[in-house]
Amino acid sequence: MTPIRDYMSGDHRRCDDLFAAVEQSLSQPDPALPAQLFADFCQATLAHFQAEEETLFPAFEQATGIRMGPTQMMRLEHVQMRSLMDEARQALAAGDQDDYLGAAETLLILMQQHNLKEENVLYPMCDEHLAGHAGELLPLLQKTTGSAQS
Repeated sequence: MTPIRDYMSGDHRRCDDLFAAVEQSLSQPDPALPAQLFADFCQATLAHFQAEEETLFPAFEQATGIRMGPTQMMRLEHVQMRSLMDEARQALAAGDQDDYLGAAETLLILMQQHNLKEENVLYPMCDEHLAGHAGELLPLLQKTTGSAQS
């Protein structure tokens, strides 16, 4: 069975790829393409956050009794990333590529730091403490993220 770390890290890569596609599309002649690709990225990323906030984090907190530790920090960072995603979306809607690139750069840095903490600290802790529940958690995570990658 695929551990939680592997599955959720793979979903990070999927979201990262969607984000990279937005920047690549900025030079394309179709002005609607970046906004559509950014909407796809937001949908995938928000689904990832939802899977963590509604399924993974509560299960971890239940198993460990730790409620003000890494899961709380990740939730706070999700709030920051949602705000940056809104800024970037508004910039794209306004046709302001410079503002988009500024918000996107800040978002990229935050996502990279966030993902490293989850992949190297939180997810391994989840695999350790939730090993007996992975069989029921993984299908829920997959359903929420809409990704069945392994």
